Amino acid sequence: MELTEKHKIFVDNVSLRYSDGIESLNNVTMPVIANKINVMLGPSGGGKSSLLRLFNRLNDLADVDFVEGRVLLDGVDVLNPETNVIELRRKVGMVFSRAVVLPMSIKENLIYGLELAGIKDPKKLEETIETSLIQSALWDEVKDRLDDSAFALSGGQKQRLCLARVLANEPEVILLDEPTSGLDPISTLKVEESLQTLKETYTIVLVPHSVNQAGRTADHCAFFLQGELVEYSSGKKIFTNPEDQRTGDYIEGRFG
Repeated sequence: MELTEKHKIFVDNVSLRYSDGIESLNNVTMPVIANKINVMLGPSGGGKSSLLRLFNRLNDLADVDFVEGRVLLDGVDVLNPETNVIELRRKVGMVFSRAVVLPMSIKENLIYGLELAGIKDPKKLEETIETSLIQSALWDEVKDRLDDSAFALSGGQKQRLCLARVLANEPEVILLDEPTSGLDPISTLKVEESLQTLKETYTIVLVPHSVNQAGRTADHCAFFLQGELVEYSSGKKIFTNPEDQRTGDYIEGRFG
C-alpha cells in the first residue's frame, strides 16, 4: 500500500479471533494518517471496533483467543508484551458511544486523571480545564458551573465532557467509537465541528454511527466487511468513485 501522507499508525497484517471462534479481523493492513479524520466504515460485526480497541490495547480486557500482526504507533509495535499500556492509553485516548461521566463535578471529571498521574499544580490544572473544554466546544456552556455535578449535563454535553476528559490528558491520537449515536442533530453537529478543529493538533480515528456521518467527516476512509478490509482510500474517492462494488452497495444502502 503506497503512502503519500505521513501515517501516525500503521496496521500491518493484523488478524484477531475471539475465544468463541469468531474471527473479527483477517489480515488487515492499512495506515492511519496523521492530523486527519480517519473513518472506519462498515456494517455491524465487520471488525471496526475490534481494530479500534487494538490501537490502545483495550482488547486486552476482552476474551481474545489470538492476535497476529503489528500495530505500529510512530513505528513502535503497541502489541509488544512489553508495552506500557497505561502510558499508551494516555497517548491514545478513547471516547465511547455511551457517555459515562464520573459522579463528580464537571471540573473534577477533567482533573481526576491528571491528579492520578501526579499533576498537582493548580495553574496547570486550571489551564487544562479551560483548554480542553474550549477544544470540545463545551466551555461557553459550562464555564460558570464547573462545580456543578456532571450528571446535570444534557446527553450531548456529557459526550463532549468525555471528549474534553480525553483531551485533558494531552493525547496524540483520539479514538471515537460511534460517539454521537445517542445524540440529537445539534449536539452531533457540535461534535463533528470540534473534530474538524481538533485534527489540526491530533490524529483522529472515527467509527461513525451512520454512512452520512462518514461522508461528512472522512478525510480517509476504510470500508470493512466481515473482518476484511475491502477498500481504503480518501473519503472523497470512497463516496464518489469506490473501486469495489460492495463498498458502493453499502454506501448506497443496498445492505447493512
